[in-house]
Amino acid sequence: MSEKTSDPEKKSRAGRDLPAAIAVGGGLGAAIILILLFAPMLWYVLVTAALAVATWEVTKRLGDAGYKVASWPLLIGGQVVMWISWPYGPSGVLIAFVATVLVSMVWKLLAQGISNAPENYLKDLALTVFVLAWLPLLASFGVHLVTQPDGAARVATLMVVVVCSDVGGYASGVLFGKHPMAPAISPKKSWEGLAGSLVVGTIGAVGCVWLLLDNHWWIGLVLGPVLVVCATLGDLVESQVKRDLGIKDMGTLLPGHGGIMDRLDSLLPSAFVVWAVLTALL
Repeated sequence: MSEKTSDPEKKSRAGRDLPAAIAVGGGLGAAIILILLFAPMLWYVLVTAALAVATWEVTKRLGDAGYKVASWPLLIGGQVVMWISWPYGPSGVLIAFVATVLVSMVWKLLAQGISNAPENYLKDLALTVFVLAWLPLLASFGVHLVTQPDGAARVATLMVVVVCSDVGGYASGVLFGKHPMAPAISPKKSWEGLAGSLVVGTIGAVGCVWLLLDNHWWIGLVLGPVLVVCATLGDLVESQVKRDLGIKDMGTLLPGHGGIMDRLDSLLPSAFVVWAVLTALL
């Protein structure tokens, strides 16, 4: 999970406003639990709404830094990429993704009129495709989980294991963290924190596969470490993007956490991991 900034008096050793972070996290967790218990398909509404805000946050930050991505194709095409997974699955996602890339290519080509040559075309188009893959494409695997057999349990597995990874990494990092893992990218991350994430995340994965999915416990031994590593790398990717942009958070919507994108950095790659591992092994 990314390090957040807040009032100095309230910040923990990990750099977060703990009361606000816990309150916001608890509220989001309760909402997800209620949706999975009583109306699982509302998961699509929750995720697509969150990704619309996250996409807006990222495009705005890029715009502030002088990059001109294809905002409208990203916002509209990103929604199509996620929603189309409901009836058509990964095949529909691939078609929508490629179609959005093609629209973005033309959009940026004609952004300044057909008689004017676009500026920074290659750079802005490359960033557009990057954001499209980083946000809606990865998120599409997370929303598609709910349509599979035991879909609500699969989504719950995703959320529980990510939370276990975050909690294990946070506690271990605060208590034992002495050796920075990637000081040039995320100074507060330590190898001790990663070890805590691996242990607690794997325990959570084994428990979810065994108790929620009623399947072989050893699948959790595969899911847990792969998810933790990918979640950590996802967090580092966002940290580097923010470092390049010279910002601390993508937004300010969630007190103690930053913006929506600051909560999704580790969830997005984790969603793909859970979908891939459970699809292959269950």
